[in-house]
Amino acid sequence: MGLGLIEETKQLLQAWSPNMSAGDLYSKVLSSGLLSDVSAYRLRNIVIRCFANRFLIENDSPAALIKRLSTSLAAPELRQILFLYTCRANSILADFVREVYWAAYESAVDVITKEKAEDFIRRAIDDGKTASRWADGQIERMGRYLTGCCSDFGLLGGSTKAGRRINPIRIEPKIATYLAYDLHFAGIGDNALLSHPDWQLFGLARADVLEEIKKLSLKGHLIIQAAGDVVRISWKQSSMEALCDVISQS
Repeated sequence: MGLGLIEETKQLLQAWSPNMSAGDLYSKVLSSGLLSDVSAYRLRNIVIRCFANRFLIENDSPAALIKRLSTSLAAPELRQILFLYTCRANSILADFVREVYWAAYESAVDVITKEKAEDFIRRAIDDGKTASRWADGQIERMGRYLTGCCSDFGLLGGSTKAGRRINPIRIEPKIATYLAYDLHFAGIGDNALLSHPDWQLFGLARADVLEEIKKLSLKGHLIIQAAGDVVRISWKQSSMEALCDVISQS
């Protein structure tokens, strides 16, 4: 719901402060007129059902970390970190990116059509991934959401009669650093980290991730030792907050 909401998220992050609940944030934004072009009903949905589900989780850690980083991230970097958390909050979007977007990209397909998105949803329903059967109208709306959200995050272009053109993306170095450390502090082991599904959102297989980690090592963010299938990483930062400070200064 709500597509990428990149500009709205930037404004909500500015208004949000630590320990502020989603309800308090909604009241603050509503009274301040920060998003005055949005109705009160839609604003509540944006704050409660979108922003909170994406960023006010795990003791508000995503919101706090992104706010800490936001002024030092270029537009493509901020877009990618928001994309990461949006996919984590919306499994259907994450699956669509991994299974449809990257498959189409690797097959040198130029566009993704609404029919392709709807076929993906119907297969998911047939595979029992929804609690009940969806009506055709619901499938069509979700198909528009998936392609529109990918467009907001730069994976796809604008809508045309032929479909949405595929835009090649590559994970930004700062976001690769952030993701590697985020998975590490989540308790993912060094070997398992290389194969974590979050990397697949950026089209990276295990071998690709290993190369990205080696690049981070050359930049001094960590130390990696790799021998065959065994990988050991020495992490230089003691917390995500410390990492964000390093990224902000780089």
